[in-house]
Amino acid sequence: MKDSSVIPAPRVLETVERLRANIEQTIRGKTEAVDRTIICLIAGGHLLIEDLPGLGKTTLAYCLARSIDCSFSRIQFTSDMLPSDIIGVSIYDQKTRDFEFKRGPIFANVVLADEINRTTPKTQSSLLEVMGRGKLSVDGQTYTVPPPFMVIATQNPVDYEGTFPLPESQMDRFLMRMEMGYPDFENELDILKNGQLHYDDMDSVPVVSKKEVVELQAYVREVYIENTVAEYIVRLVAATRKEKAFRSGVSPRGTLSLKVAAQAHALSAGRAFVLPDDVRSVLHPVFVHRLALRKSMSDPLEERRAVEGLLAEIEARVVEPA
Repeated sequence: MKDSSVIPAPRVLETVERLRANIEQTIRGKTEAVDRTIICLIAGGHLLIEDLPGLGKTTLAYCLARSIDCSFSRIQFTSDMLPSDIIGVSIYDQKTRDFEFKRGPIFANVVLADEINRTTPKTQSSLLEVMGRGKLSVDGQTYTVPPPFMVIATQNPVDYEGTFPLPESQMDRFLMRMEMGYPDFENELDILKNGQLHYDDMDSVPVVSKKEVVELQAYVREVYIENTVAEYIVRLVAATRKEKAFRSGVSPRGTLSLKVAAQAHALSAGRAFVLPDDVRSVLHPVFVHRLALRKSMSDPLEERRAVEGLLAEIEARVVEPA
């Protein structure tokens, strides 16, 4: 049993609320998107955002990096991009007569992988190791990316011309998948009056330190999960494997992802223990990209909505533990 008494819940809640408030000064009217981004961050996971251009995906990533005083790197994925463009390359130094590794843009705390599905599967696969382990193997040498490390990837759900759909192994590396959505009238009016066209012009200052983020990530693993809640998670996973409409169910990695996301959700609420409501709150963004319909639809957006509908049915069928 984990000792959840080591978690200073009031201080954790104050830190999370401070971070949320700072991001929402720039990302207006998107509380759910901001909350899920924070959950991914403190869970030590990665986030996939699928939505139309111009809805604030890049701004969200940059604002997060600024708010936690971390380095930020934006990689624009294209069809001619090579793995070395992301990871880096070894260059021969004539003075030392040895190869020197020049680090690529992946060596940052917050990495925006913009339009990740526009590059080839070979280049996409170069992210697998670093997203899974936080480490890179190049020419027999292992390099560690600086903690905290988070990849926020974007892809366009409408314009699929010249794209390469992410393989299931790549999708499984993302803790959550979400949409930004259009702002409502009042928030868009506020953006019109006060917003900046370019994210470099944002007036955002650090409110949380790297050390605090790393501490939060350590606390997440100490959040207590009672046996009945753990069984509830496993029953939800098992139900996806029995659903005939899905090509396959959620993997054991998905089970662990749901667990850590629920722990992060509980911690962000200032609790040192997980409730079934925490599991339900993160179920869809954790599962939706790990499931595909056996009979594929022509419209990817409609397929996703169908998967979400089936998840809602599964959630309703699984009996909540007493």
